[in-house]
Amino acid sequence: MAGKNKKKNDPGAGVLATNRKAMRDFHILEKIEAGLVLTGTEVKSVKQGHASIQEGYVHIDERMEAWLVGCTIQPYDHGNIFNHNQTRERKLLMHRKEIARLYGKIREKGLTIVPLKLYLVRGKVKIKVGLAKGKNVVDKRDTIKKRETDRDTQRAIRSHNAR
Repeated sequence: MAGKNKKKNDPGAGVLATNRKAMRDFHILEKIEAGLVLTGTEVKSVKQGHASIQEGYVHIDERMEAWLVGCTIQPYDHGNIFNHNQTRERKLLMHRKEIARLYGKIREKGLTIVPLKLYLVRGKVKIKVGLAKGKNVVDKRDTIKKRETDRDTQRAIRSHNAR
């Protein structure tokens, strides 16, 4: 029973794909969970780990619907002629007020919405998207320097404690 202490609705429990590039290239101001409209073969392919959200972004159209654009889900291995298109736009399931609030922010402040993580919650595929502002080159360098100094500090602590 020691290995069964994960919560069912824990986003880290069933992570299928992550977008590490988003943390490097953007300042994430806010994170939002959304459902994702997928076909049957897409769900099977995602559960096998054949999804990439690296190049994706979220587009909100004039009907106030949120769409995930630029993400690829490879065709299902055991699919037939009704297999899905791997680069199609996929609808995000969010409350209308939430979409309207995000739409106002991205129009007003020049922000964007990027996918951060694709995961399972109680058998359903969910996506965590982030309201993000792009970093410039100096910010990226500062992030790298901070990460390296933290890593060096941890090494020094480990070597000191090992004595």
